[in-house]
Amino acid sequence: MKAIGYSRVSTAGQVRDGVSLEVQEKKIRLYAELHEAESVEIFTDAGISGKRKAARRPGLKAALDRIGKGDCLVVFSLSRLSRSTCELLFLAEDLKKRGASLVSLSENLSTAGAAGALFFTILAALCNFESDQISERVTAACENQRAKGFKTGGGVPFGFTVEGKRLVPEPAEQLAIRGIRDQRQAGASLRVIARELEAQGVRRKAGGSTWNAQAVKNVLTSKTLEAALAV
Repeated sequence: MKAIGYSRVSTAGQVRDGVSLEVQEKKIRLYAELHEAESVEIFTDAGISGKRKAARRPGLKAALDRIGKGDCLVVFSLSRLSRSTCELLFLAEDLKKRGASLVSLSENLSTAGAAGALFFTILAALCNFESDQISERVTAACENQRAKGFKTGGGVPFGFTVEGKRLVPEPAEQLAIRGIRDQRQAGASLRVIARELEAQGVRRKAGGSTWNAQAVKNVLTSKTLEAALAV
């Protein structure tokens, strides 16, 4: 077994935690000695945040390039390896596929053991939970911005134009929308409404005056339109 060590400090992290590169390296070498590693190599990233992706950390990338089957990546703590739950999970899975393991000294954790495997199963669940929470917050923020009349990305929706970063109603298109809604409430099919829009020469946001059922449905189900009507 080769022990491949990785140590990292950011400027703020070194002051806060007091865990210098020297301290981390000493602990890693002691682990390698106690476990009779064939060799030990230590790679370092100084002044780099743990939030940065592995591919953007030269020291970590070099350490991962040296890992082979039966080897282990040794870190002082999981926080030295990454501040992202999902990134930790990705790195652990990558090592597993290579037949290697991850050892964290502070947590007394090795993915080669049953306890380590259980920990990373829990970590996977936390990763999914974290991802879902971020998605929910982004969706809620976008809906809140739409409700206030701000553009939240993508094209400008039918019925509106943009002034600065704010969506404002476009009179002619708003009139067309009222016609679409009235026809739909009266029982007209989407295709019939599309033909009527074409007959009136109403132009779509994407350009042209050709309408189809899906384009009409998109107007009727527009989140931006729903937010505007609710105000």
